[in-house]
Amino acid sequence: MQTETAPVRRVFLLIIQIAAFCTFAGRAWQHLFQDAPFRTFLWSEKEMSGIVETFFGMNWSEYVRSPETDIWVENIIVGHGWFYVLCAVAVLVIHKVPKISGVLMWLGAAALAVLAFLYYKEKFYNFGQFLEYSLQIMSPILLWFLVKNPEQPQERFIKFVKVLIGITFICHGLYALGYYPRPGHFVQMTISILGVEESGAVQFLNFAGIMDIALAVGIFLPRKVAIPFLIYACIWGFGTSIARVWSEFYLEFWQETLTQNAWKTVVRASHFLVPAAVLFWELKAKPDLT
Repeated sequence: MQTETAPVRRVFLLIIQIAAFCTFAGRAWQHLFQDAPFRTFLWSEKEMSGIVETFFGMNWSEYVRSPETDIWVENIIVGHGWFYVLCAVAVLVIHKVPKISGVLMWLGAAALAVLAFLYYKEKFYNFGQFLEYSLQIMSPILLWFLVKNPEQPQERFIKFVKVLIGITFICHGLYALGYYPRPGHFVQMTISILGVEESGAVQFLNFAGIMDIALAVGIFLPRKVAIPFLIYACIWGFGTSIARVWSEFYLEFWQETLTQNAWKTVVRASHFLVPAAVLFWELKAKPDLT
């Protein structure tokens, strides 16, 4: 089995490697050229006032009004950007320097988890917001595990990856359904791409949310049923990723559009690449569906 599936394992690992690289590269672009929600925490009086008074020797009003504070926050954001660049490079050379790259995979995943927490706080502590980043946070850990364990993936690993896929899509679906406050840009993207009215966009998002939850269940069903759901995960994951560029693309301002929005698509590549890796494994490692 090990020999027969070795080429399949290499392709599976390569897809996960691309997913991890895209996650880090997208976040690097975001932090270096756009913005990241660090101010959500660093400018939160509840969390930071005691630290500011104790360690910086200034009151809260001085802290938030100081130009030096804003420069300090900007430096933190840019510093994280360069760290993500280093992590992206580590993904590319993980086979050549596995120990150093492995450390960076764990540190990078921790940084992604902190970023997910900042978005979670920014979205008023809706826990689904944090869990929606499961595939992004875990893609470098999946890569590290595959490199460290050449006999993987095996069934338990595949099931674990399916859990990550299910969590990510369920949380995305909860926003689409309006269980959590439906983001305005969800509706706007749907209107822009499909050319429908707001009511039609809401109906489409409700259907998409139901399908997200159905997908999370369907991928665990017998393979004949699971494979169509995995195909749907790849297509829908790609669609929700490319929509970040497509919905706001204007040919006359194509450079600005790509600069501002392309990273949003790149960073979500794991949402379709990881399901694609599982689909590939199911089709190639166990091709007999009978």
